[in-house]
Amino acid sequence: MRSHHCPNRSMFPLPFLGLALVLLISLVPPTSSCTEQEKSSLLQLLAGFSQDGGLAASWRKDTDCCTWEGITCSPNRTVSDVLLASRGIEGSISQFLGNLTGLLRLNLSCNSLSGGLPLELVSSSSIIVLDVSFNRLTGGLSELPSSTPARPLQVVNVSSNLFTGRFPSTWEVMKSLVALNAKNNSFTGQLPTILCLSAPSFTVLELSFNEFSGNIPPGLGNCSMLKLLSAGYNNLSGTLPDDVFKVTSLEHLSLPNNWLEGALNGIIKLKNLVSLDLGGNELSGNIPESIGELKSLEELHLEQNHMSGELPSALSNCTQLITISLKGNQFRGELTKVNFSNLPNLEKIDLLHNNFIGNIPESLYLCSKLTALRLSFYWVQLPA
Repeated sequence: MRSHHCPNRSMFPLPFLGLALVLLISLVPPTSSCTEQEKSSLLQLLAGFSQDGGLAASWRKDTDCCTWEGITCSPNRTVSDVLLASRGIEGSISQFLGNLTGLLRLNLSCNSLSGGLPLELVSSSSIIVLDVSFNRLTGGLSELPSSTPARPLQVVNVSSNLFTGRFPSTWEVMKSLVALNAKNNSFTGQLPTILCLSAPSFTVLELSFNEFSGNIPPGLGNCSMLKLLSAGYNNLSGTLPDDVFKVTSLEHLSLPNNWLEGALNGIIKLKNLVSLDLGGNELSGNIPESIGELKSLEELHLEQNHMSGELPSALSNCTQLITISLKGNQFRGELTKVNFSNLPNLEKIDLLHNNFIGNIPESLYLCSKLTALRLSFYWVQLPA
């Protein structure tokens, strides 16, 4: 179920929150007034709001726009930040924001803005952080003219809107892009992987809860810095391509609730994985013994697939595991092959609807942090 409720936390979680904070730091407050052109562009923005969240009281034509609520200027007297998140604003986004030639950060998230995302913002020669998440924006994301030079955008968050259509192929000019969050929209077509070729520092690709379909296209192997790939709750099909397993920098691979098939044999190449979520697919085969080499793995979600075989004893070597979810498969054999006492951080293990036999391993009782164990139809809450 999709939610458009604006959260109290960043839509770029994990270590990338630090990046967002660095990029959103306000600059030194100004000591003299902004230009008339910038004041005019901001007033055009205000004019497009049917509900302005009380901004009109501060945004007065006879005052310095550097003192307006939500506005920050740089020492050289240009508007550098327009930060209007969670203001109850309704209306459209003015294209005239593109006239703010010194604008670095634009945050209009968590409002009720409608209409499209102006091309002038995407093609801006100054904006490095663009966040319009959690609004009601519609239509497609604009393609850029073929003559567009490299753009400076580093962080783009268009998540939780009503965008549709295919992802722009001309966004390859975003050569400085670090993080893209397009989660929770209705984008269609293939996953956009062209950014892997053009943006050498590309780190976060969040595309879950959309309508992407087809096989995972080639190109991901070029994302040599990618740490998070999330595209769950789409209509992706086919096998996990070798290109995915070439992204050895990956720490978080999340592709649940698609139609992916095949085996996990290449997963061993992703030695930096912290979380692996492939639940709700059509995967088959067993968990390879080599999974024990994923020393940083904390979350393992393979539930609701068609996997089989015994649990590998090498699972005991994944000593950082916190959660193991394998329900709804055809795993078999005894659990005693796995020495759970080697997993001191284990908190949850869900093995519902499989074909395990034998006794509950005594080593499970040595997992002092274990709070939830499910082997049948019910959770068994263990005493603290």
